[in-house]
Amino acid sequence: MSAAATRASEAGSPQGWGILKPHIGKLKKHIAIVITAMLVSSVAEAAYPLFTRYAVREFIEKETTEGIAAYVMVCAAVIIAGGAASVLWTLHSITVEMRVGPALKRDCFARLQTLPVQYYASNSVGYLLARVMSDTDRISGSIAWGVSGMLFSVCYVAGAIAFMFALDARLALLLMALLPVAAGVVWLFQRKIIVVNRRIRHVNSRISGAYNDSITGVKTSKSLVIEDKNSAEFEEITAEMYRESVRLATLRAMLIPLVSFLGSLAVGAVLYRGGVLQRDGLLGFEVLSAFISYAVGIIEPIMQLTRMITDFVSVKACVERVSALLNEPLTISDTPEVTEKYGGIFDPRRDNWEPVEGRVTFENVYFRYPGGDRYVLEDFSLDIPAGTTVAIVGETGAGKSTIVNLACRFYEPERGRVLIDGRNCRERSQLWLRSSLGCVLQDPHLFSGTIADNIRYGKLDATDREVERAARLASADAVAARLENGYGTQVGEGGDMLSTGEKQLVSLARAVLADPAIFVLDEATSSIDAETEALIQNAISNILRGRTSIVIAHRLSTIRRADVILVVDKGKIVERGTHAELMELGGRYGRLYTSILLK
Repeated sequence: MSAAATRASEAGSPQGWGILKPHIGKLKKHIAIVITAMLVSSVAEAAYPLFTRYAVREFIEKETTEGIAAYVMVCAAVIIAGGAASVLWTLHSITVEMRVGPALKRDCFARLQTLPVQYYASNSVGYLLARVMSDTDRISGSIAWGVSGMLFSVCYVAGAIAFMFALDARLALLLMALLPVAAGVVWLFQRKIIVVNRRIRHVNSRISGAYNDSITGVKTSKSLVIEDKNSAEFEEITAEMYRESVRLATLRAMLIPLVSFLGSLAVGAVLYRGGVLQRDGLLGFEVLSAFISYAVGIIEPIMQLTRMITDFVSVKACVERVSALLNEPLTISDTPEVTEKYGGIFDPRRDNWEPVEGRVTFENVYFRYPGGDRYVLEDFSLDIPAGTTVAIVGETGAGKSTIVNLACRFYEPERGRVLIDGRNCRERSQLWLRSSLGCVLQDPHLFSGTIADNIRYGKLDATDREVERAARLASADAVAARLENGYGTQVGEGGDMLSTGEKQLVSLARAVLADPAIFVLDEATSSIDAETEALIQNAISNILRGRTSIVIAHRLSTIRRADVILVVDKGKIVERGTHAELMELGGRYGRLYTSILLK
């Protein structure tokens, strides 16, 4: 992605339909061909009844075939031109759809890469997938087919009306009087249809969300034995989808015969009035035959036009949702000055990145999570010298993970500062900071692919030898050794083919390969067996040596090896010191340590 695209992505996008402007501008040639082909096709379609009129007047009424060869050639030329125009229209409309849709998906994906962690905490996977996949497809389809189809219908109706007035103003006025009635009826039905369609899309999003919850939470569902509850809830949602789908089908089933009735009414009116005029010698039969063709053919474009207008109104909601995603405020962002020097997420200027020593400092930090009514950290200060291993312990909700989140700049303080090597984090780029961080979480995420692929995410250009060396340092080589395909073993979606401990070892190897100055371990040794814990502890002792480390842990072995232990309660440090010092103090740490020992 170019620097310009990066800045556009990080600064936000145009609002509403403006999100299409950058992509439509690149498709001017295709759009021009679509419009030209659509005009040719609509004029040819509107002209067909005139050929009927000519044939009746020149051949049937005169009972001759003189000149029919030229007539056939002209007819064939018009039909071929209309057909060729339709082919061009279709091909280039497909091109527009296939380029606009993926382009919008790329915009959305790029935006999602820049949004902070807190955005994902408040938006479900199903919701985001619906925006990125379904809404962008509807928008691209509407632009490619809806707009051109609408123009075709308008041009056809306008051309047909012009030809009808040229043939006979009296019958033209009669049909014109019926058209608003037909359009009004179709419009009312389309409005009802669009309301039901919206409800169906809403229910469909709930179905997607239910599928996502069921698949991602399958282990929890089975362990809690709530399959019957999940099935009952899903049955309720699908029953609602059935009811709305039946309602939609009923409306459409009523609309089709209604349109046929309106068409028959128009034909009947033309036949009656035209027959009277012909009886009185005021109208030729050839004109009447042309008007019958127009009466039959003009209702369908009107129905299409009203349907496309209502669909366009519906698509506007999709545009607004995608626009909202692309313009989602970046609660954590780099200043223009920082981006100018250090580059953005997609175009980093690594040559300007200063080396990281690893000192982490909190200065009078106040922080509460979005929507929270109390501070998790209040006037919090902490200085972690470079190369120090700090263990943070405390009860659940004491603020341990919040300290890590702020150090990683997943969130930013309301007041106060977080400094790296004495410089405010906001004075450096997010990518600069996170490229110097190695994070291993309690439930690490692995990407679909092999063990080697997942370790290589720490350094994308790493050789196989570097990957294997990192695995040995992190004791992840033991994982590969146990598996038939070794480092080539597929880990499955999210790493589900591996145990939690094995995922943690692979995650450790990934962090080791990145060679960060600062390590963050958030409960990385919880919920694992003793053998795996021994491997992880061996890996930790190897890789943390000489690096700044922030460790949140419940395991005694991890806590005891730390240079400094911090006991946190209600967002404040209540005790600090080495293991021996805190045990001698006999305070909260001593009680906490004893309670862990007794478990």
